[in-house]
Amino acid sequence: MLGPTALACIWLGAVPWTVLIAVSVALLAWEWVHLCGLSTRALPGIAVPVAVLAAGTLAVAEHSRAALALLVLLWAVAWWQARRMRGPERPDLPAASLAAGILYIGIAGIALIELRHDNEAGRANVLFLVLVVWASDIGAYMAGRAFGGPRLAPGISPNKTWSGAAGGLASAILVGVLAAWILAPGGASRAAAVAAMLGVMAQAGDLLESWIKRHFDVKDSSGLIPGHGGLLDRLDGLIAAAPLAALLAFALGQGQPLWR
Repeated sequence: MLGPTALACIWLGAVPWTVLIAVSVALLAWEWVHLCGLSTRALPGIAVPVAVLAAGTLAVAEHSRAALALLVLLWAVAWWQARRMRGPERPDLPAASLAAGILYIGIAGIALIELRHDNEAGRANVLFLVLVVWASDIGAYMAGRAFGGPRLAPGISPNKTWSGAAGGLASAILVGVLAAWILAPGGASRAAAVAAMLGVMAQAGDLLESWIKRHFDVKDSSGLIPGHGGLLDRLDGLIAAAPLAALLAFALGQGQPLWR
């Protein structure tokens, strides 16, 4: 359901996409607060204001200065609330981890919205990004299952292999070239290069999320999606790749597909 909803919002325009990302980031912020060790009883004290500020940050993401100001405020609130709630009952509450995670999620959200707000190339660029990340995830899973082999990072994620990483990268490049040809025909070599960079970032995000779960000693980021874990488990690659895509779009200028 998540995939079709995302594709529909990308296609319908910047406003539906902004609403979807704002809601998603609010839920991701809630998951992160929970990962950092705060129970649901702490929601009125920290998760609600963090989620509301996350949504507000993204709602004005097309206004860069306002978005950055709200993101800084969001980070400060997360830090302050965590410090305030640290006491005899929770001396180990990781204030720095809480604030860093909120910042990481917020930057990705702003990047995704900024990418779509390009009236000429926004739809194509977001579709390209999403398809490449999905291809990387699926290719890595299928190649890893089929070929196995040496572990990529056994200390972080014992199930990830070098064959899976290679399969994910190859899938990202193949789908990136095909997507570029369909969305806005351009140079295949550039599309392959951009897809490779985004694919590498997506896999790095997957590894980072595995490290985070190992650090907090949890199997899933939450039980938000029955049978599939949490939203962070599903969006880890996209969260990592989105800022790079937004930077590339900014460097190329308005109206330019990422692969031209």
